[in-house]
Amino acid sequence: MGATTSSTGRILVVDDQAANLRVVGTLLSRQGFEVVTASGGEEALRLLDDQAAPDLVLLDMMMPGMDGFDVLAAMRGRGITQVPVVFVTAAHDRDLLLRAFDAGVVDYVTKPFLPEELLARVNAHIGLKLTRDRLERVAREREELVNLVAHDLKNPISSVLFASQLLRDGLCKPERVPRYLRMIHDSATDALDYIRHYLESQAAGRRAKTADGERADLGETLQWLAQRYEVQLEAHGIQLQVLPPAIPAAVAISPRVLRQVAENLVTNAMKYAPDTELLLAARAGAPGYWRLIVADRGPGIPPERERELFKPFVRLHEASDGRSNGLGLALARRIVANAGGQLWYEPRRHGGARFIVELPEAPAAEEPAG
Repeated sequence: MGATTSSTGRILVVDDQAANLRVVGTLLSRQGFEVVTASGGEEALRLLDDQAAPDLVLLDMMMPGMDGFDVLAAMRGRGITQVPVVFVTAAHDRDLLLRAFDAGVVDYVTKPFLPEELLARVNAHIGLKLTRDRLERVAREREELVNLVAHDLKNPISSVLFASQLLRDGLCKPERVPRYLRMIHDSATDALDYIRHYLESQAAGRRAKTADGERADLGETLQWLAQRYEVQLEAHGIQLQVLPPAIPAAVAISPRVLRQVAENLVTNAMKYAPDTELLLAARAGAPGYWRLIVADRGPGIPPERERELFKPFVRLHEASDGRSNGLGLALARRIVANAGGQLWYEPRRHGGARFIVELPEAPAAEEPAG
C-alpha cells in the first residue's frame, strides 16, 4: 500500500460488524485521524448527542434496526447538517445510490473496499470540511471585528456630533466654546486611534488583546470619563458623582481598552437613565483585584430579563437615540474576560443599575534604571 499523507480530523465510523469497525478504525488511526466507533444507529446517535460533532461520518448503509438512511434522517432531524456523511455499502444498485445522494450523502465506498480508495475519499472530504470550517471561522472573526470597530467608533463620533450641533445651533455659552471644540478634537483623535489600533492588530495577524505589562490607572480613568462626559451628562439631566480610589490603583489592561469599556457603561446610563444621577467609583475587589463601578438611578433591568443582558444584539430597553444595536455590553464583557477579569450587573438598592468591572491588579511598575 502506498504512503498517504497524514491528516487530522475526527471520524465517526458506524457499522454493525465488529470486524469492519476494527479494520477501518485501525486504518484511519494509523493515518493520524481520531476515530470513534458505533456498532449501530442508536449508538451513533447517542454519540452525536453527547460528544462534539465529528468532521466526517463513515456510515454503513445496510444495518439491522436503523439502517444508514434512518441514521442520516435522524441526524438531519437533530440539525446536524454540516457534517459530511460517506456511505459504506456492499450494494451496487444504481437507484439505491441515487437515493443516498438525494438524502444528503456526499460520497460512497463499496465493500470490499481498497484501503487506498477509502483513505483517498476520507482525505478529500476531511480536507473540504476542515477548509470550510477555517473559512467560516475567519468570516466570524471578520464580522466580530467589523462589529467591534463600528461600536467603538460610535461613542467618539456621537460626542463629535453632540458638540458640533450645539456649536452650529448657537446653543452654548461663549465661555464654553473652547471646551466643545476640545471635545470635538479629542473625540476625533480617539476615533482615529481606534482605527489605527485595529488596522495594526490585523496587520500583525492577531486579535486585539491586552499585552503583557499594560496598566491602567483607575483614578485617571475616572477623571478622563468625568471630563469627557460631564457636559453630555449635564445635557441629559444627570448629576455626576465621582469617587476615586483611596490609594493609587492600577489594573492590568490597556488604558484605551478600559476607557472603551467604561464609555459603553456611561453612554448606556445616558440613554436609559436620564434625569437621575450617575456614580463612577473605584474600589478594592477580591484579593488582588480592583473594581470600577458605574451605577445609575434609572429603571434598572427587569429580573426576568437579566439573563439576556450580555447577549449580543439584545436591547432590554428601547434606545431614544435610535443608534443602539445591543452590542455594547456583550463586547465589554468579552474584552474584560480577555484581560482576566469579570463584568457583571447588580440591581441597585432603592432602584437603579450597577455595573461592576473587576480586573486584576497590575504589578508594580518597574523603576527606570539609574
